[in-house]
Amino acid sequence: MLLLIFCEKKDGADMARKETVTREYLFNTAFQMLREEGIEHITARKLAVKAGCSTQPIFRIYSNMDELWKELFEKGVEYFEEFYNRTPRYDDTPFVNLGVTYIRFAMEETHLFYLLFLSQNRYGKGLYEILNGRMGSVGREINRAKANGCEQAGQMFMKMWIFIHGAACMTTTGDYDLKMQDTIEMLKGAYQGFLA
Repeated sequence: MLLLIFCEKKDGADMARKETVTREYLFNTAFQMLREEGIEHITARKLAVKAGCSTQPIFRIYSNMDELWKELFEKGVEYFEEFYNRTPRYDDTPFVNLGVTYIRFAMEETHLFYLLFLSQNRYGKGLYEILNGRMGSVGREINRAKANGCEQAGQMFMKMWIFIHGAACMTTTGDYDLKMQDTIEMLKGAYQGFLA
């Protein structure tokens, strides 16, 4: 627990301890709650309990809960991009690595997946913008498809995306039980099928 504790001395006597909860500590606690429970469970009262403080520091740091939720959303976007960048590359077929990463993210980070890709409030960010990220991952996949002879790579992305998104959503309900190699083969087969 990260708390800054200030003790003042006056005339050699200890004054009452004053504890100050930091913004970083509150935010990290809230992000942990988001990953474990989902955004809908992050209320001022629940965050205060988890952080071991009253609600006063929360509203001293954040003007309202929406301000905190927006920051959590932005952190979630960054987290997805880091997750994508950390994921090993499994296959050279266009859209397979992106698909595997997206499906794994839904499986391993279900609450973040829901917030980023299934919620209605994305704080002004479009689904494509989140998925593409700062590194242009979707754009790279479209260019790879073109380089591999796919004449309508943009349409191919849409077909693959619908397929990938459906599989990822199935993981959130426990209806997806394919192993990683089976997922890779399924995505490769879908790509080849859509080419025909």
